[in-house]
Amino acid sequence: MSATTPPGAPARFSINQETVKQLSLPDLAKACGELGVAGVGLWRAPVQEYGVEATARLVRDAGLTVTSLCRGGFLTAVDPAERSRALDDNRAAIDEAAGIGTDTLVMVSGGLPAGDRDLFGARERVADALAELAPYAAERGVRLAIEPLHPMFASDRCVVSTLGQALDLAERFPADRVGVVVDTYHVWWDDRAPAQIARAGETGRIAAFQVADWCTPLPAGVLLGRGQLGNGSIDFRAWRDLVAEAGYTGWTEVEIFNEELWARDGREALAETVERFRAHVL
Repeated sequence: MSATTPPGAPARFSINQETVKQLSLPDLAKACGELGVAGVGLWRAPVQEYGVEATARLVRDAGLTVTSLCRGGFLTAVDPAERSRALDDNRAAIDEAAGIGTDTLVMVSGGLPAGDRDLFGARERVADALAELAPYAAERGVRLAIEPLHPMFASDRCVVSTLGQALDLAERFPADRVGVVVDTYHVWWDDRAPAQIARAGETGRIAAFQVADWCTPLPAGVLLGRGQLGNGSIDFRAWRDLVAEAGYTGWTEVEIFNEELWARDGREALAETVERFRAHVL
């Protein structure tokens, strides 16, 4: 996909919808136009609410590129009925991604089922599900992008915790069907991540690059602990250089879950995020 942006906009900057979720889809499209933002990463629930066809028309008319759809995954169920429902939901996510014009569906693997302590077995179930879903996605021009999450999420949200583990899964499939997401929030702590980024680059596996800062103390529940760029501990330029050296030339998507950011005026929060991107990523 093209990563060009209008004059004055940050190069290859994409705003993930969840960063400014207080904005409706039309308001997000309007704010992006006013601020010269050309890329957006969308989420399934608001897309479903607004309508897939209506969303596709909205972003097309606004001149926006949909850089990703979040999210598919949650593929670790043991129960056959639950597994079947998860596969059906992921096929729907693939259809939605194709419908809104993105070639990247972010995949969060899912955590351990209740009472289960077998991380290795859970990852194998993810691999089995990807084997079923990847051909379906490829037929629709969608690539599955496995996102490793920080190990604090391994039990309840994502049994894939490192880029190495994500690549071990992805490399079972053709690179144009299954790639990985490099998200600074989730990998910044891992001294093996730079080598894994290089490994991903060698076979063209980097499907998406996302940024958010790591700020402590983490809030209760930890999920909403992603910080505004520049507020925390991450050296974004170092990670930017690593993905660039690995051959990645796509968008950089800012994905922040933060209640303080959501409490503000959405256009103001987006404008600040653009400026923080210029200051801390470029």
